[in-house]
Amino acid sequence: MSMADTEKTLLLTGFPSGFVARKVLLRLLARGPRDLVKCLVPEGSFDKAHELVRELDKPSRDRVELVKGDTAAMDFGMAGPSFVALAKSVDIVHHCAAAVHAGVSREIAERVNVAGAGEIVDLGLASEGRVERIAHWSSALLSTRRNGRVLENELIGPPSGRNVVEETRFRAELLMRDAMSMLPITVLRPSIIVGDSKTGEIDRMEGPYLLILLMLSSPVDLRVPLPGRGDQPLHLVPIDYVVEAGVAIARDSRSKGRTFHLVDEQPLTVRRVFELIAESAGRPRPVGSLPTNLANALLRAPGLERLSQIPRAFLEQLASEVVYDSRNTRELLAGTGIVCASAAGYLKGMVEHVRNEQAKRGKARKARKNPHFEEMEDPLDR
Repeated sequence: MSMADTEKTLLLTGFPSGFVARKVLLRLLARGPRDLVKCLVPEGSFDKAHELVRELDKPSRDRVELVKGDTAAMDFGMAGPSFVALAKSVDIVHHCAAAVHAGVSREIAERVNVAGAGEIVDLGLASEGRVERIAHWSSALLSTRRNGRVLENELIGPPSGRNVVEETRFRAELLMRDAMSMLPITVLRPSIIVGDSKTGEIDRMEGPYLLILLMLSSPVDLRVPLPGRGDQPLHLVPIDYVVEAGVAIARDSRSKGRTFHLVDEQPLTVRRVFELIAESAGRPRPVGSLPTNLANALLRAPGLERLSQIPRAFLEQLASEVVYDSRNTRELLAGTGIVCASAAGYLKGMVEHVRNEQAKRGKARKARKNPHFEEMEDPLDR
């Protein structure tokens, strides 16, 4: 595709390793049929990136350009003139690259999350006004843990007691917010991202998927107790809504200098989510409850010890009576037809996806006769 045929040129980070980035790429290609998308890809991920791009239809393949570069390296690891040339060729940036998985080292989290955000700011400055929008993909979960309503412009800190991922992502968003006075930055803050609302597809088992794994792996008659009272909202949001809403908001000139919560405005309670998962998994409904601060210790009882491997951060989220205000998102999406599906409609699909992945993993293990081989990691097998 020649520049004369291009409507917008976009830069995407986080591809191909990031689930959000992969979905954002597909949405960008669908949203702008004449847009060119440049994907900043580390050298070690180039083969995987090529493989994924080859799976696209030819018109879409022709509108993707893979650019070798490390988001966290100075000038993306490029020569200075090449970095400036890239900056001056881009209209919209979607910064999805982030170290988000538990267990990542502080060094990597610092580089990818904090230094990476700094390099994106430098790119915006080097564009000398060419960049129309920098969409920074953050998380609503970074707000200070407290009960009550969290506004979109809130980011109260410092984040005490956070793990290294939350701490560094918090600092990255602060950096972006500080740069809003100089650059057209938009912060996108989804809550707990789950798979596609139609297919249940997800790239890794974490968060609510651990609850599904627990129920599918536990004795049929085991009743899993609720962590906490169970009447708190559980802020799930499907990936298809997240990317559709985020891409639309980033293209809207009114999003400059603002933050947007990408959330389900009518979330189900923890109890209702547990009940629907149990029903879809063919298990009895949960009974009783455990105080969250005792859950990790008490859930080591026979039959429940696997639940203790669910990260403490997720258990804390189950006990939080937080409400994420999303008036900015409502304003910009009004009239677009973009709405968030209710969890009641897609939880069954999530259960089926996990069940299918378990079956595929079992077949792969049997075929290879290697108990350590896993097509998709099951955290509860650790």
